[in-house]
Amino acid sequence: MAKDPIPDLIAQVDQERMSKNLFYLSKDPIPYRKVNYTLPGHAKNTLYEADDFIVWKLGMPGYQVRREGCQVQAFRRDTSKPIRSQFAAPEPDDPRYTAYNIYVKKRGETHPEDVIIFISHKDSQSWIDSPGAYDNAVGTVANMEIARILRDVPLSRSICFIFCNEEHRPWTSVTAANRARERGDNIIAVFNLDSLGGKSQEDQNAGRKTNVTLYTEPEGERLADLMAEVNEKYKIGLIQQKLQRKSPGDDDGSFVKAGYKAAIANLGSYPYAEPNYHDVGDVPELVDLENLRMSTQASLAAGVIVCSLGHY
Repeated sequence: MAKDPIPDLIAQVDQERMSKNLFYLSKDPIPYRKVNYTLPGHAKNTLYEADDFIVWKLGMPGYQVRREGCQVQAFRRDTSKPIRSQFAAPEPDDPRYTAYNIYVKKRGETHPEDVIIFISHKDSQSWIDSPGAYDNAVGTVANMEIARILRDVPLSRSICFIFCNEEHRPWTSVTAANRARERGDNIIAVFNLDSLGGKSQEDQNAGRKTNVTLYTEPEGERLADLMAEVNEKYKIGLIQQKLQRKSPGDDDGSFVKAGYKAAIANLGSYPYAEPNYHDVGDVPELVDLENLRMSTQASLAAGVIVCSLGHY
C-alpha cells in the first residue's frame, strides 16, 4: 500500500512564513490593500503593491502567474451604520479602477481536465483604512502557502489558485467563475479561504481553535464533511463545524451561481464574530497564528484528497 502523503504535506505548513507574509500584507510595508489609496511617494496603489508581492512569492517556486483585469469601484462609507456594515454602494460616477485576479495553475498528471479551485480575496476594505489582517490577509497567505507546498507534488488532478477582490464592487470572483463557465472548465471542488481563525473574544480568551465550513448545495456538504474527516484523521485539533447557507455567499458563492455546486468557504466563525471585523483594529498582531496554521493544514489535506480521488 502506498504511503499516505498528507502527514508529510501538512507538516510543511510553515507558521513563521505565513506570519511574515501576513505582516508584510497588513502592516509593513503595506498597511492595507485598496485601489483607492497610494502611499505617499509611491507610484502604485496599495492593492497593486500587494499584487506584486503575491506574484513575486508565487513565482519563486516556479509558477507561471497570470493577471486578469476587472473593472471595480471603491465602496463609499456610511458612518450612520454600525462599524461592521458601514460600506455603501458607490455612485455611478465614482472613479473606476482596474483590479486584478491573480491565477496560478498546477496541472494534474492523469486527469488534468478536472480542476480544484483554491480561492481567497486579497483586498482589504475600500471604504475604511483597515489593515484587513483577518479579512482577508490570512486567507491570502494560506492560499500562498498551499500553492508553495504543492508546487512539486505529483497530483492526479489540476489545482488552480485564485487571488481575487471582494472588498470593492463588483466582486472579481464573479469574473473568475463566469469565465470558467464560458470556457467549460470542469471544476469539481472550490475551497474559499476567508478569515481563517477569526472568532469571538470569548473563543480567543479560551484558546479555542475553530473552523466553520459553510456550504450551499448538497455537493458542498460532502466537502464540508471531508473537512471534518481530515481534521479527525490527521489529528489537526480544530473545533470543526459545518453550516448550510440559505443562499450563495462570498467568493465560493460566485462559483455556485455559475453552476459549480461543490463549493465551500472556510472561516473562523459564523456568524462572523471577530470583534475587529471591518474596523481599523483588524491588525496582524491579533491573529491567532496557530489557528491559521491548523485551518491551512485541514484545507490542504482536503484538497489533496479531492485531487487524488476526484470525489469526496
